[in-house]
Amino acid sequence: MAIIAEPERTQLYTRIRHLLGAPLRSVELEDEQMDSLLELSIGDYSQYIQDWLVESQWTSLANLNLDTQSLSRAFITKSLDYETRYTYAYSKIVGLQAGGDWELKKDYIELVRGQQIYEIPAGREINEIMWYSDAERNSLLFDPFSFAGGFAGGGFGGAGGFSQMGMSGSYFMMPAFDMLLRMQETNIQRRIIGGDLTYRITALPEGKKALHLMQTPGGKFDFGNGTMMRGRVWYWYYDAGPADRDKCLKDNPDIIKLPSDVPLETIDWVDLNNPAQVWIRRWFTAYCKETLARVRGKFSGNIKTPDSELTMDYTSLATEAKDEKTKLIEELIGAEGKLTRLRPDKVMEREALLAENLNKQLKFRAMPRQIYVI
Repeated sequence: MAIIAEPERTQLYTRIRHLLGAPLRSVELEDEQMDSLLELSIGDYSQYIQDWLVESQWTSLANLNLDTQSLSRAFITKSLDYETRYTYAYSKIVGLQAGGDWELKKDYIELVRGQQIYEIPAGREINEIMWYSDAERNSLLFDPFSFAGGFAGGGFGGAGGFSQMGMSGSYFMMPAFDMLLRMQETNIQRRIIGGDLTYRITALPEGKKALHLMQTPGGKFDFGNGTMMRGRVWYWYYDAGPADRDKCLKDNPDIIKLPSDVPLETIDWVDLNNPAQVWIRRWFTAYCKETLARVRGKFSGNIKTPDSELTMDYTSLATEAKDEKTKLIEELIGAEGKLTRLRPDKVMEREALLAENLNKQLKFRAMPRQIYVI
């Protein structure tokens, strides 16, 4: 099936053949080949445009629900749309089913020192695992790596910067900035020595699942848990048995996590404006030159005839195609390309520069004379 309807298809292909030297020179390309090359050209242009679109709107797309209404709103508005995204996430957590018929439930597993693998009951389709640094360690007022050295205070009554008035109640004596520095230091030490907290889920018999936690709770690289061991790992899940698991997964594709998750439609030739069609025509011409060079480059371009041996020039076509593609990419997405200049940050920079220059210009203008009539 032709990519362009007649007679526009014949007119375009005729112009391309004329650029390649027809009818004075033979152009060894069939219409079927040119249909494929044009389809590839439109696909390449669509990729550049859609990648730019996703990148420019990523703050509106990340963690967005995968439905048509949400995607349309994200692409046509510049706001982050916090209200819709927050109400959807909250409604799923509390089980109001605002986004579907499946209730998102929550449960936890108790951490055991030295145990890395934990069992999750059957019939639970995991949505998210909340495996992060335990709250006990994050809320400490002292450095857990120097915990063995004792508290900073003079005994447990004044340890860690606490003070107490009367028989009950206490308040902090340490400044907040000191606490911030301690927590930052703890975080850096833990990341260097202990590594990231990650997990993996594998299948078990009878529909159960195994949750693998890294680092091992209470292990030699898990600082803090070895002595406290009051940690819990919470997780969100859907109740989905073998009969309705496929429906649950289909109804809950959930959210956009990667740029590749954004569903985008293909672009047809009739949907393109004139500047886009011109860019694709030039890219299409480069494709035709590249393909024609491969055709003429068979046997290194040497053709033997009964009377003589001919050498077809194909290297110039290949070089021209490469140079033209490089130039077109630079014009579209290069440092000073069209799409680069239209990025939101670049647009804001130009608007800020206009506002700044406008203020400078107004400073040099004479103040209008005011005439007051009493």
